[in-house]
Amino acid sequence: MEDQAELLARIAAALEKLAPDSRAATDWRAHPAYGWDAKGARGIGRIEAPSLDLLRGIDKQKRAVTGNVARLAKGNPAHDMLLWGARGMGKSALLRASVAAAQETGGAIALVQVATDAVATLPALFTQLSQVERNFLVFIDDLGFAEGDSATPRHLRSWLDGGVEARPANVRLAVTSNRRAILPRHGSEQDDPINPRDAVDDNLALADRFGLSLGFHNASQDEYLDIVRGYAKQYALDLDEAEALEWAKRRGARSGRIAWHFITELAGRAGKPLG
Repeated sequence: MEDQAELLARIAAALEKLAPDSRAATDWRAHPAYGWDAKGARGIGRIEAPSLDLLRGIDKQKRAVTGNVARLAKGNPAHDMLLWGARGMGKSALLRASVAAAQETGGAIALVQVATDAVATLPALFTQLSQVERNFLVFIDDLGFAEGDSATPRHLRSWLDGGVEARPANVRLAVTSNRRAILPRHGSEQDDPINPRDAVDDNLALADRFGLSLGFHNASQDEYLDIVRGYAKQYALDLDEAEALEWAKRRGARSGRIAWHFITELAGRAGKPLG
């Protein structure tokens, strides 16, 4: 009879062979997009994003982002981007759609979405991407920092400014946030008896590191209806604009996300797919 320790060792070895290798080398040229978390990278076969013409009410922001991504895709100088402001107005959708559009026109670019709890591992990601003949938009969605976390914002400023661990030339960062300052802000900051602007300016210092900073604001009634009309036409849905406005009123906001939820409701009633 085998010794118990030897038997356990053999079982452990067999299980190790069956388990996927989370440290396996990533093929950074094989996929249009990747996810990056504390365990490493995984390839994503398709970028889920609406077509650019369906992103309405953000024309100025759309021109700026698509132009910047197109330059990056060609290997030309491009900006790091901060997209900040109202929820549901297409910040992350615009980034995804811009990369997809650049890929469709032959751009050598991929999207890498970084989990918010893996921001500290960016240097390891940069090391891998620096060795690849491809351009990358590294995307952090809905970025925020815990109160008292000063190390991560400091590192992020260094990566943007060209410090020792700066992102390589073929990589640019894109961050979305609901607030331009990104960092937590407290009422006491306004009551500093020495200089009431110091704390606020320090918070904004991170935002100022981005070469392209774009604000997104709640949609007007006309903009909201324009978004709804675009989706309704795209998916051949009958539209009652009064109902669309009531839908937004009940939810207390007008945005691209609210418009999409309404279109989902219409498509569900009609039995028509959205895809």
